[in-house]
Amino acid sequence: MKLIGKKITKAEIIDSVYEKTGINRKDIKTAVDLALEGIKDALTQGTIIELRGFGTFEIRIRKGRQKARNPKTGEAVSVSSHGIAAFRAGKELRQAVWNQPERNLREP
Repeated sequence: MKLIGKKITKAEIIDSVYEKTGINRKDIKTAVDLALEGIKDALTQGTIIELRGFGTFEIRIRKGRQKARNPKTGEAVSVSSHGIAAFRAGKELRQAVWNQPERNLREP
């Protein structure tokens, strides 16, 4: 699986919005935090969040299993069914990242 080599933090996103708009960083941070909190709240209530042109956040249920292992001890443990947060990229996002040059990608 190939991943983009650089990570971007929430602070860097805030700085980028500040540079593009000149809006107060504190106000941008508040807006970003509220948006992320809204996504989290909607997911915990079982709601699907669709951001047209970007993607969809949803909860998927992962089936429980008996043969899971603790990676540190190797001990067998049972894991019950549980929800996971999932993201599906929208058509415009998929097209935008489809032809990334090989030099921008790295092996994990």
